[in-house]
Parts: sequence; C-alpha cells; structure tokens
Amino acid sequence: MDEYRKALTAWYKGNRRELPWRESHDPYEIWVSEVILQQTRVGQGMDYYHNFLLAFPDVNSLALAPEEAVLKVWQGLGYYSRARNMHHAAKTILSMHEGKFPGEYDSIRNLKGIGDYTAAAIASIAFDLPYAVVDGNVYRVLSRLFGVSTPIDSPAGKKEFYALAQMLLDTNHPGDFNQALMEFGAIQCIPGRPDCENCRLSQKCYAFFNQSITDFPIKIKQVRQRERFLNYLCISWHGKIILEKRGDKDIWRNMYQFPLIETPLAVSPEEIIHSSEWQSLLSNHTFTIETIFPERIHILTHQRLLIRFFLISMDGDDLPDGMIAVEKSAIAKFPVPKPIELFLQQMGY
Repeated sequence: MDEYRKALTAWYKGNRRELPWRESHDPYEIWVSEVILQQTRVGQGMDYYHNFLLAFPDVNSLALAPEEAVLKVWQGLGYYSRARNMHHAAKTILSMHEGKFPGEYDSIRNLKGIGDYTAAAIASIAFDLPYAVVDGNVYRVLSRLFGVSTPIDSPAGKKEFYALAQMLLDTNHPGDFNQALMEFGAIQCIPGRPDCENCRLSQKCYAFFNQSITDFPIKIKQVRQRERFLNYLCISWHGKIILEKRGDKDIWRNMYQFPLIETPLAVSPEEIIHSSEWQSLLSNHTFTIETIFPERIHILTHQRLLIRFFLISMDGDDLPDGMIAVEKSAIAKFPVPKPIELFLQQMGY
C-alpha cells in the first residue's frame, strides 16, 4: 500500500486545485464545503460556498437564522434537505455543544444530515483523525486500481471499499491524503475514458493492464425516474404576484411557488383550464390568460418534471385561500424552486 500512498501524495502536491476550503482547518467551513459539493460541481459550488459563509459566518449565526433565510441562500443548488439538515445540526451544536463544533468522530457523525463520508472528511481534515473518506471518486479510483468487482451500491461493496480505503489511508496525514484520493478521482481518474497514458499510477492499475477502465466501478441498481406534470399559474393581481407555500411532504419542502395544478398524466392546456382545480382557484375572479408557455423539462435525481407556465392577469378583491400577494420588487426575497427562479428571471422579476 505504501507505493500507492506515495504516488497519490506526490501527484496531489503537483496537481491539486487551489480551493478556498483547502486553506482552512475550521470544521464549520469544511462542513459547509463538503455538504455543498455532495451533489454539486466545484465550479457551481464556489459562489454558493462564499455566499453561505457571508450570510452565516459561523455555527451560531446559522443556528439562529430563520429557515427561509437559509433556503434563500441555498436557492438553485437543489437537494434542499441538505440545507435543512445543516440548519438542524447547527441548532444541535448550539444547544448541546455550546456552539463549538464537536471534535470527535462519533459526535460529528451523530449530527443530522452528516453521514460516514462527511464525518470522515471533517474529522480528518479539521481534526487530523484517521478516518478514510469514501465518495464516488474514491469508489472509482479504488475499483480501478485494485480491480474490485463488488458492486459499490451493495452492502458488501460498501464494507469492502471502506476497509480498502482505511487500509490505504496515510494515518500520519489523513486529511491531506483523503483530499489527494478524492482529487485524483475528480481530475485524473475521471469517469469514461481518463488519460491513463499520463497517469503515474497506471503501471500499478489493474483496470489499465486489463484494458477494462470503463468497466469500473460496478453498480447493480439503476435510478428510476418518476414523471410528474406540473402546471404553474403565474397570476398578476393588482400589480402583485400570487404565491403559495409548498407543504412539507414533497420536493422543495416549505419553499414558495405559483399556484400549482399537478396532473397524473400529460394533458393539454385546454384540459387544465377546464379542470376542477382551475375552477376552484379562479372561478370567482375575472381573469385573462396572457400567455401559455411551451412545456419545459426539469430533471431531479428520481423525478423528471414536465412544467408548463400560464401567465394570467386577475381582478377582484379577494385572494384564493392559502395564497399571498407579493410585490414584484420583493419576490426575490422568497426561496423558490429552481424552475420558478428561472421563469422569474425570464420575466424580468
């Protein structure tokens, strides 16, 4: 294992990207970066990292912030449970650890939303504790280097890869080594067809010698996407925009949206206009349909959303139940799902 450690460490010293969270050993800043990058590319996550720390520079400020403020800063990143879990964990740190980020692996792991990977990253980088990280990049590197054919999404695979990563770990410098292994997977041993000819580990790589680079890592499960059909009514009422708050049992929990009519199957705009949901929303009001926009698609991990926007002008004195009217100049203060954010930008709101 020592030859692999030395090769990865040497590669990292010469090829690592200069990223702001790598200049810090503050567990809070490392935590923020790791959570943001779980489902986000580094380039996209950079601005969010800076903006999040600007809004909430420490655990206490995050713990004391209202949820809507946290969601607003997170808006556009998706996977909003990450932000909610961080908010909950910050409150736990404030109440149970006197606002100081815990320095033991088990205490870190017990915080809401922090799994084995994130706990190991924080523990090793911030506190120099000997815990190996295993993320998608690490799975790919280890499976190729050692020819591990156990599926990475199986219980046996998770145990095997963690044991292998722990065996490979440089326990004298665990934080640097964990980052080296992840970075190697992110920019050298990439998915598809990496540049093996210019890889210093190729002569030690099982997959390279067996010409099976694209065969690793192995998975057994396929993500199945559920289709949903969302029809949003962007209603202008006395110069204001009508919003409603989403419930807490679905995607985009507790965020704001236009009034929504969801259908189980694809239907025409005419069918939406004649639906009972439309009638319950608008039957007591005078309205004009200004524009019906072409359907657009928004992809989530397990869902494929087909979205249509109706632009409507409405008169009358009363709002439909559960709705609020927001000045166009103030709508940017509300946390909204990404498709609605893009639509608002398109409309110039």
